[in-house]
Amino acid sequence: MRQGIEQLATMTHGLVMTPRLQQAIKLLQYNHIEMLAHVEEALLENPTLEATAAEAQFDESEQKVRDAASAGDEASPEGGGPAESGLDWERVLEQMNDRSRGPEMSGGTIHDDLPPIEANLTYGQTLPQHLEFQLHMLRASAAETAAADVVLNNLDDRGWLSITAEEVAAAAEVTLEEAIDGIELIQTLDPLGCGARSLGECLRIQAEVYFPEDPIFPVLLIDEHLHDLERRNYAGIAKALAIDLEDVVEYHRMIREHLDPMPGRAFTGDDARYVIPDITCVKMGNDWLITLNEDGMPDLRVSRYYQKILKGASKADKEYLLDKLRGAEFLIKSIHKRRKTIRRVMESILKHQREFFEFGADHLRPLVLQDVADDVGVHMSTVSRATTNKYVNTSHGIFELKYFFSAAVRQQTGGDMAAEAIRNRIKTLISAENQRKPLSDQQIADTLSKKDGIAVARRTVAKYREALGILPSSHRKQMF
Repeated sequence: MRQGIEQLATMTHGLVMTPRLQQAIKLLQYNHIEMLAHVEEALLENPTLEATAAEAQFDESEQKVRDAASAGDEASPEGGGPAESGLDWERVLEQMNDRSRGPEMSGGTIHDDLPPIEANLTYGQTLPQHLEFQLHMLRASAAETAAADVVLNNLDDRGWLSITAEEVAAAAEVTLEEAIDGIELIQTLDPLGCGARSLGECLRIQAEVYFPEDPIFPVLLIDEHLHDLERRNYAGIAKALAIDLEDVVEYHRMIREHLDPMPGRAFTGDDARYVIPDITCVKMGNDWLITLNEDGMPDLRVSRYYQKILKGASKADKEYLLDKLRGAEFLIKSIHKRRKTIRRVMESILKHQREFFEFGADHLRPLVLQDVADDVGVHMSTVSRATTNKYVNTSHGIFELKYFFSAAVRQQTGGDMAAEAIRNRIKTLISAENQRKPLSDQQIADTLSKKDGIAVARRTVAKYREALGILPSSHRKQMF
């Protein structure tokens, strides 16, 4: 018995992410530097897009096109257009396409004989490269070298070995003793301490080289004394080693000044990051002036000349030019919409955080993305993209736009306070503390409650302190 097959058609609503819609979303996420780079790339790729900020230089064929277009502009609307000027438009377009393939197609330039730019660039060494060069200068067995190569490829950013000796042996296909020899081989190289598997081992390797005649150093840096040193338990160390308290303090000073717990950090390649503000917000009298950074940004326009070419172009060339013209127009509209959205988001932030702009970080108020989205009339994801990696220059410094969004912390008085404002108060208290008697997390919580009326638990203070990268009081204590 045959069963009938029923076909049902249903309609669903969905958002199709076209390439140009994706481009508009990316434009909103770009900061000022990224936006300049994108516009420069678009000018190179799209011949129908023009920058009007500077005078452009044109070759003979392009100048003919411009002259013909100018003549067409001066003629009456009923007169002959560019198609009747006698120019071979297909040849002009062909020449343009040939030039876009590279300088070798257009006769070359005086720079053609120079080496590529990659040949003139130098790059800093990585830690494995730095150690590998030294390793090849040493005499070692094949097994030790194989184990050392495994160690080189398993160092973390600190320079420590991230796997065990057994794993080194398995990866290098050598015995455990040969793997340990390979590890110790790396530990003898510069910078000292690389290849260590713990903080104690890292510091001990350096101490044995820098202070070979002092037996106290290795004792201080192994077993339980390193933990006591981290806690500033100088009295306990002095009693255990039967030395004076002043000597323990001096040893700690020597450790801090001469030993490096992270010997590999000089090779991480984390260069300084320079921030160029995308927005400036300044007070003019009783009003606030918001200015978007447009330095270096050219004024764009769709070329009128290529619009005129369309009348005499072939079908294939017409499709090509139409696509480029639509792309240029869409880019210009997207840039204007991006500026408008960023400005409106900044105006909303200023409205919600006016006390911050007036008085500083202590007056930051709770704010979430949805608050600004509702105010501006856009989706929350739009606000998130508009505030990503963008900075505003204020009288209190340069801040990322996401800095102004902070969760609310309920206070005893019934009001809310921004978590970022509380973190700023904690940072201020710690910066002003007596370094010989640093404030504990509980003391900070008590001070905030009594002095500022801010009700936070000790655990909350500890969490905010760790987020600020500040050590606990036992590690902040200074004895000298």
